[in-house]
Amino acid sequence: MELPADDRESSPYTGYTRAHWEAAADGLLAAVEPYATPDRALYHLPGDHVSHSGHLSDGLEGYARTLLLAAFRRDETALGRYADGLAAGPGGVWPRIEDRSQPLVEAASVALALRLTRPLLWDRLDDCVRQRTADWLADALTAEPWPCNWELFPVTVGGFLAEIGHRPEAARKAMDRGLERIEGWYLGDGWYTDGDGRKFDYYNGWAMHLYTVVHAWLADDRELLSAYGRRLSRHLADYARLFGGDGAPLHQGRSLTYRFATAAPLWLGALIGQTPLTPGETRRLASGALRYFLDGGAVDERGLLPLGWLGSDESLVQNYSGPASPYWAGKGFLGLLLPPEHEVWTATEEPGPVDRADEVRSVPAPNWLIQSTRSDGLVRLHNHGSEDVRYDPYYTRLAYSTATTPDQVSYDNSVIVGGDASRTKIEPIDTGAGWIASRHTVRDGVTVTSLVLADGAVEVRAHLVAGAEPGTPVRITGWSAPDGLRAELLPVRGLSEDLTGETGAGEATLFVALARLTGEPDPWPLADLVSVRVREEEREVRVRWASGAEGVFAFTPADGRSAGSGWSVTRL
Repeated sequence: MELPADDRESSPYTGYTRAHWEAAADGLLAAVEPYATPDRALYHLPGDHVSHSGHLSDGLEGYARTLLLAAFRRDETALGRYADGLAAGPGGVWPRIEDRSQPLVEAASVALALRLTRPLLWDRLDDCVRQRTADWLADALTAEPWPCNWELFPVTVGGFLAEIGHRPEAARKAMDRGLERIEGWYLGDGWYTDGDGRKFDYYNGWAMHLYTVVHAWLADDRELLSAYGRRLSRHLADYARLFGGDGAPLHQGRSLTYRFATAAPLWLGALIGQTPLTPGETRRLASGALRYFLDGGAVDERGLLPLGWLGSDESLVQNYSGPASPYWAGKGFLGLLLPPEHEVWTATEEPGPVDRADEVRSVPAPNWLIQSTRSDGLVRLHNHGSEDVRYDPYYTRLAYSTATTPDQVSYDNSVIVGGDASRTKIEPIDTGAGWIASRHTVRDGVTVTSLVLADGAVEVRAHLVAGAEPGTPVRITGWSAPDGLRAELLPVRGLSEDLTGETGAGEATLFVALARLTGEPDPWPLADLVSVRVREEEREVRVRWASGAEGVFAFTPADGRSAGSGWSVTRL
């Protein structure tokens, strides 16, 4: 991919300017053009993988997702190619939009792109093409979505159809229905769960916030935009802390193959003027993510985005992923909607959160603890509240970072009881300054109550295993570090040097270890940075950091009387 030379004067952290974003968009669009069908209604990208929706739907996905990128780029030549596809696609080439079908997802991208570029694309189409396209999209108004972020796809289609006056009453009903349904998933402080349960990941930013805010913005609904904008701004205060110093997003959650779509909510806050980030900080974070992937090999020798992370990686492929799924990365180019003279493009880049100082930040809604260190640019996430067993291990590990990937063989960051590493029914207990706690089920009758404390790069991990037969083997695992990083896990109580132990004769057994993931070549010994004392009888853990700060925590029966209802953690 041909990019301009770095501009380290205006962009001292990444070297990227608007010109780099434009060139990247142009390169991605040019690379997919040869894979369009002769009528340009489908884009069949190379690769053996076919999604569960089938080859035809995958071709529509290729059209819709690259069209959205072209819409953000606002390139009339590129949009002209997609106009050709509209002349054929809705007339019988594209699959129909049905209940819980992939075309419902792609219809939202088509509708949003048409709405964003109406004078450049929609208004120039022949009347018969507009009619066929609107009729095809209209099936999205009554198609039943999956009960998750999919609820926002009929909303997005409805917004466009209402604007052009096509089935306005049905469009209004679809919008009202979808926005009402997601309200029950808003848990406060800027965080949604992606459907019932506790499913927290990047879908908060690139779906839940993106579609609601853009809908309100395009509709010029000031009341709705104010409400959704406040939520987005609050979310960005946490979200901005999920990017490493090298630009890497956190490696947690599903659909990671969308890569720099992670930049979308950053730009969105600037677009509507509701963000806690300065313009220079916004561009530093967004451009850092784009550069991380481009420098890391996310674009192959053909200029395409394969299924994967930095390169092709089948471990990231979900059954709904088609060859063109990665092109939702195009959401990350939303910043191109901002004009070149906007301060987000003209301001000098400023440091992001991880660049400024070490930080341990509690995030109560998802019950996360974000731990970052300036010296190595690493961000670590201690997960004590997000769960989606469909996509394990990307939700159910105890910790994730911007530099590691969940190990599907070794079960990193897990508590393994009797050979079982399962972590289900995660129940948040609490989080506060420098600590977090939760309880989860291993199997019927066996639970683990976990407490993590963090300072700098150092972690204290305490796990109370309850309900297992005496003598049940227990193994604690830590970080699985790539080359260049150092991972440590040292036993403190209940564990041998190989981090194994066994449950005792009582109703619960406490296991404690020190952990660290660091990029520092010669860090201070863990024992010099933290002191841990354990009172076994009271199930009490006392931690004293090198700074002199101290915390005392006790594992107690959840109901305050007996352990029959499980265990909790109390700060004393």
